[in-house]
Amino acid sequence: MIRTSIRRAVVPGIAVLTLALTGCGASNETSAGGDNGGSTSGSLSGELAGGGSSAQDSAQQAWRAGFQGENPDVTITYDPVGSGGGRESFNSGAYAFAGSDSYLTDDEGELSAAKKRCGGEDPVEVPVYVSPIAVIYNLPGVDELKLDAKTVAMIFDGKITKWNDPAIAALNDGVDLPSTAISPVHRSDDSGTTQNFTDYLNKAGGGAWSHDPDGVWPIKGGEAAEGTSGVVAAVKGGEGTIGYADESQAQGLGIASLQVGSEFTAPSAEGAAKALAVSQPAPTATDTMLAYDIDRTTTESGAYPLLLASYAIACQHYDDANEADLVNGFLSYVVSDAGQQAAAQQAGSAPLDASIAAKVQEVVGAISAK
Repeated sequence: MIRTSIRRAVVPGIAVLTLALTGCGASNETSAGGDNGGSTSGSLSGELAGGGSSAQDSAQQAWRAGFQGENPDVTITYDPVGSGGGRESFNSGAYAFAGSDSYLTDDEGELSAAKKRCGGEDPVEVPVYVSPIAVIYNLPGVDELKLDAKTVAMIFDGKITKWNDPAIAALNDGVDLPSTAISPVHRSDDSGTTQNFTDYLNKAGGGAWSHDPDGVWPIKGGEAAEGTSGVVAAVKGGEGTIGYADESQAQGLGIASLQVGSEFTAPSAEGAAKALAVSQPAPTATDTMLAYDIDRTTTESGAYPLLLASYAIACQHYDDANEADLVNGFLSYVVSDAGQQAAAQQAGSAPLDASIAAKVQEVVGAISAK
């Protein structure tokens, strides 16, 4: 049987189970799941609690349904508390696994804390969910909008305040832009989506964004909303608003096309996957931590560099054998061909590129008990 684990699967809106899965390390005798998503029905039982990124709401629901359908004696919960909350609860032992839209670093000691939680070993950190982040807007009468990274940065930094500003008009020849005031909406919580969005503005904004990438919005003031759903609701609720959110949850709003090279590209799963494929491993990458620094300035035709690569975070080993089997089994399904297709169908995410998927499956397949 194959054991696997994933570094960061995110699922929203599910109550967290009372089971607190603690120590990392342990030896598994059995587990379910495989490269094609198969599992041995009834071979696993128990409760598994995780949480984190709210961007993966639809995907996590699909993963839970698929895995629990094959393992009816297993109950999995995922609390979409945001990426920062997921990492914190994983490091404290409250979650057996976490979902995060940004990889672990030691900027705030999170990577060191994860290693401590995992018995001194590097944690498992693998991409499980790749999705474009959409720049969403609510501007009646403007059905199509083109923006470049510099202009987006100036809007969110408060330097462009009217929709008919010359910088926006220059990118949208022939579009009747109103003089409506622009109302940017940002996340109020510690968010991997914000981390990725500010990373894009920092690297691709041509100097217009003077702030470092951060999961916490770096500018005081403005309208803030909690979680992906909160940002979407706030943008829908106010004319002239603009925000950023996982593209899978942006229905009913205007979605901007972003300049990539000489083209303007709308967010798509295929474009996000192409941008990840041309990106390089992060400085923190190890044999079990498959983190990537997204190439935000790529000019590759069809690539969409404003994306999040969401990770599953787990331990290589768990103290309790059943816990290890549950983590292995569930995350193995998440990274399997079947799990990736389930997420693509329900959430519009991009299945992992074959070369990345093979590495991920090998890493998660080694999760076991001490």
